[in-house]
Amino acid sequence: MTAQPLLTTLLPLVADLSRELPEGERYRRLLQAMRALLPCDAAALLRLDGEWLVPLAVDGLSPDTLGRRFKISEHPRFEVLLSSPGPTRFDSDSQLPDPYDGLVAGLHGHLEVHDCMGCPLFVDDRPWGLLTLDALDTERFERVELDALQAFASLAAATVNVAQRIERLALRAEDEHQRAEIYRQASGQQHKEMIGQSKTHKRLVEEIKLVGGSDLTVLITGETGVGKELVAQAIHAASSRADKPLISLNCAALPETLVESELFGHVRGAFTGALNERRGKFELANGGTLFLDEVGELSLTVQAKLLRVLQSGQLQRLGSDKEHQVDVRLIAATNRDLAEEVRNGRYRADFYHRLSVYPLQVPALRERGRDVLLLAGFFLEQNRSRMGLGSLRLTNDAQAALMTYNWPGNVRELEHLIGRSALKALGNCRERPKILSLSALDLDLPDVSAAVTEAPAEAAPIATGDLRQATEHYQRQVISTCLERHQHNWAGAARELGLDRANLGRMAKRLGLK
Repeated sequence: MTAQPLLTTLLPLVADLSRELPEGERYRRLLQAMRALLPCDAAALLRLDGEWLVPLAVDGLSPDTLGRRFKISEHPRFEVLLSSPGPTRFDSDSQLPDPYDGLVAGLHGHLEVHDCMGCPLFVDDRPWGLLTLDALDTERFERVELDALQAFASLAAATVNVAQRIERLALRAEDEHQRAEIYRQASGQQHKEMIGQSKTHKRLVEEIKLVGGSDLTVLITGETGVGKELVAQAIHAASSRADKPLISLNCAALPETLVESELFGHVRGAFTGALNERRGKFELANGGTLFLDEVGELSLTVQAKLLRVLQSGQLQRLGSDKEHQVDVRLIAATNRDLAEEVRNGRYRADFYHRLSVYPLQVPALRERGRDVLLLAGFFLEQNRSRMGLGSLRLTNDAQAALMTYNWPGNVRELEHLIGRSALKALGNCRERPKILSLSALDLDLPDVSAAVTEAPAEAAPIATGDLRQATEHYQRQVISTCLERHQHNWAGAARELGLDRANLGRMAKRLGLK
């Protein structure tokens, strides 16, 4: 490769370093430039997070890839790349499994990656992540291209460094540097990660960061399965109490006779079976946060006693007259309409108002657009690891089925669906496959599976009724999700859709999207 194409590709990225761009757009341009410099079928930028690699941007890979979390010890190619000081190209006959097998976008069937190379990224002389390139042709990459990849990786590291510096400056501007750093570290833990790119999800994350820096009582509302406990964990992690305990109690899981003991503790002999003195959840959470899930299930009696603790910070263990002072931040969650419960006399108005100092609504999964595919990717990778598979993927019709389903059980239903479907699909295989694909029929979703019964495995569900209306409905869906993916950047959406920007604008106006 001559120096001129390399310079032509790199110069716009150098110019981008001095521009204020959203992090996602900055990384998207990076990958697009790399694919222009080194033609390939797929490229990815992954950040190192402990023992995991987290995709930040992908180009040419299935959208659910962004939701996956790759455990390095389970992916030997990633191990090799991270241990190398520079670019590495794998032989086309390498026996090491490729993490992206079956994930290249727009393909039918189980085509596997045949040519692969990658390069570690270093920021401040520390390993930060990886750039990877993959091709379906066995001899797409040449050895000479490793030098070009090394040059590109150096600029990529500078791009990452700039993005991180901008993020740190933005956090410092909030005058909450220490809190933000604690939040950043905590949010990197796998079990606390909130995955999504939709506008509604981003608004929720912003609200979490906002209220997390305060000591306000938060009432988290939302349908069953939306992830209210995950939101509570994120609020705690974003607070000045993040290094103190987060204690949880499911108010619906205990009989009323035990709720007071669980909350306030008891002394020996307070009731039958109280053989020892015991601290309650409030005392255990002292200095930290107490999360009360299903708070709508508390009796009026317990509500009154809780109100006193919230107002004064003082409590008495069951069976004792001794006062204990506690400093606890309360976060509560419910799927009930507590305002309606108050109107019907089933909930104390004063307790409700004390709980809902800062109400926070968690959106339903059906309101989050293509986030369902990112979350599916996260659960697919979890199950791939658990089942010892080389790859676990969704066919095109399965992705369409996930996007059209209403999700009454929200994220929890999606998690269970992926686990159940993967297990059933594997059980139907005569021989253990290297790549296991889940189709819409494997998912067996209500109101979806019937539409694809007669369709080919990779076909989208067939619409019925007026053809023009069905076509326009499909166009609206495609354009809307594409715009959302590009954060309403019309030029980027037009490029992905293969349209002139002006034509896309006219089409969107005709469809009522603009």
